[in-house]
Amino acid sequence: MLIRYLADRTSWIVFFLLSLLFVDLLIWIDHGITIRTESILYLNLMLILSMTVFVGWRFGKEMKYVRMMSNLAQQIDEDWIEMLPSPKYYNEKATNQLLQEVGRWYSRKLSDSHAAQSMEKDYIAAWVHEVKAPLTAMKLMIDTHRSHPELRKVESEWLRIHLLIDQQLYISRLSSLESDYRLEQIGIQQLALQEIRELAPWCVEKNIAVEIEGEEALVTTDHKWCCFIIRQLLTNAVKYSYTGGTIWITTTVTPDGHIQLIIKDEGPGIAAHDLPRIFDKGFTGENGRLQNAATGLGLYLAQAVAFKIGITLTVQSDLHIGTKIGMTFYSHHLFEPVQT
Repeated sequence: MLIRYLADRTSWIVFFLLSLLFVDLLIWIDHGITIRTESILYLNLMLILSMTVFVGWRFGKEMKYVRMMSNLAQQIDEDWIEMLPSPKYYNEKATNQLLQEVGRWYSRKLSDSHAAQSMEKDYIAAWVHEVKAPLTAMKLMIDTHRSHPELRKVESEWLRIHLLIDQQLYISRLSSLESDYRLEQIGIQQLALQEIRELAPWCVEKNIAVEIEGEEALVTTDHKWCCFIIRQLLTNAVKYSYTGGTIWITTTVTPDGHIQLIIKDEGPGIAAHDLPRIFDKGFTGENGRLQNAATGLGLYLAQAVAFKIGITLTVQSDLHIGTKIGMTFYSHHLFEPVQT
């Protein structure tokens, strides 16, 4: 810090040394001034020593404010404006005034941004709820005339719209997941079967069979958000499975004693260079480009929710063979930080 301070005061030091050199040169040229060389050297030494003491004194005075500002920058908090060091010089007062104005301006902008986002979320949530009403009416009509062959195709398209609307509703709730989170013990296969029934029309349309393997296992998780993750994984499995294929849902126990739900399809698989990015927002990969309906949001949302509620997602895939995604559920104590 001292070197930086001296570098900032280079002009002062250069001016002092040039002034001292000028006086020495004047004494040497002017024969009317008779001072011994030893006295001139003594005088220069005293002046340089005095300048050194002066610079050291100013360094201590001026760097006190700088040190406090540096410490504040390293430990900045929400009330950082109140923690600004007391200014002593005019430039310090001007700096404090500027920072206070910037802080107030930023707070106003942030408040306006939060208000706009809140209004947009409320509008989306209201719109989703309004759309759900006619969708529910359509589902009742489809159930009433289920024997009609054309309505089976309509039901499959209705399901796709329902899934997209439901996904949008969960997106609007994702930021406040912690306030809508409740732990309970529930059978993981029970949750999977619940989502399979939801996707049944789509599976029938593509003639996809679903096989359940392994024994039922109790896990501690949030019912609603866990179902959302399973729904995203099953939706991807059905979407990318070939007609007449099979989806396997298996419950296993890992070597560490944790419960794992595995969803495996017989789709085209995922290229090795795409695997590290499949959870990125908006990433569709080679298969997604072939599927015009792919949005790149399903796995991103599943990973985001899984991270928040303490579930680990793992993916294994081979081209032209299929994809296997595992959901690992940990012991109860790992969920405690999510609730706080």
